[in-house]
Amino acid sequence: MKKMIAFILMAAMMVSFTAAFAEDEQVTLRLGGLKGATSIGMVKLLDDAEKGETRNTYDFTMAAAADELSPLMIKGEMDVLAVPANLASILYNKTEGKVQFAAVNTLGVIYIVEKGGDTVQSVADLKGKTIYATGKGTTPEYALRYLLSMHGLDMDKDVTMEWKSEPTETVAAMKMQDNAVAMIPQPFVTVAQGQVENLRVALDLTKEWNALDNGSMFITAGLIVRKEFAEKNPEVFQAFLNEYKASTEYVNQNPAEAAQLVEYYGIVKAAVAEKAIPHCNITYIEGEEMKTALSGYLQVLFDMNPAAVGGKLPGEDFYYGK
Repeated sequence: MKKMIAFILMAAMMVSFTAAFAEDEQVTLRLGGLKGATSIGMVKLLDDAEKGETRNTYDFTMAAAADELSPLMIKGEMDVLAVPANLASILYNKTEGKVQFAAVNTLGVIYIVEKGGDTVQSVADLKGKTIYATGKGTTPEYALRYLLSMHGLDMDKDVTMEWKSEPTETVAAMKMQDNAVAMIPQPFVTVAQGQVENLRVALDLTKEWNALDNGSMFITAGLIVRKEFAEKNPEVFQAFLNEYKASTEYVNQNPAEAAQLVEYYGIVKAAVAEKAIPHCNITYIEGEEMKTALSGYLQVLFDMNPAAVGGKLPGEDFYYGK
């Protein structure tokens, strides 16, 4: 009898030990982001991971353009991406609901800058201009298209868009022109201010959006997750969200220290990052607040052009946790 009790106790201890080990076992989360504000908020998380101070390990990929990351998510080769908000909806529709939106991580970071003049004082003043820009097919294009339409202008007729593959190309193009107008996101506005003479910030597209008072929020980007990954690894994913949120708070509260990490991870130089971080609108919005803000934004884009959100508005299952 004593032997039987001892055996049972030993078996129970083995089960408890195995369960504890499984709970502590680290999972490698494949994480992707764009070179810019969408990745700045995660630099503390990446640094902590390198030091072995995170719940999970991370395999991070940074890309210059969203179309480098989207195919990887579709093929199941990425678990979490920080991408333009409208692209999240497009991927949801393209994969028939296999991705979910977990959190807003970047609000409006897009600006119109002008070199060599002060002719642009309002959105209406963009009529007849050539505008250098990046982000064709994603948030920047659709945000500008919407703002132009609200001021009686048609992007396809009233302005000439010169699309570049990444913001550094836009900055380089401005250097070559005596007078130029560009649409650039932070932190590359700050980069441009340090490299292009006689450059001024003409319009803050977030302020222009808010001035319309349409009940929606201008959202640049957020975190999307493969639904299958989130369902199979709920604790792992929640740990990531907690660590990510803490990272965004650190970046906003410690711009000088965070700027060093921004340079380390190859986004922009530290001196530029420190100046840019206060203007990058890095945030973390989840749950019902996230759903309300994002659904309103996507509705605005859908009403303007259904293709902007992938042909149709996403269903309730698009919103993680809902």
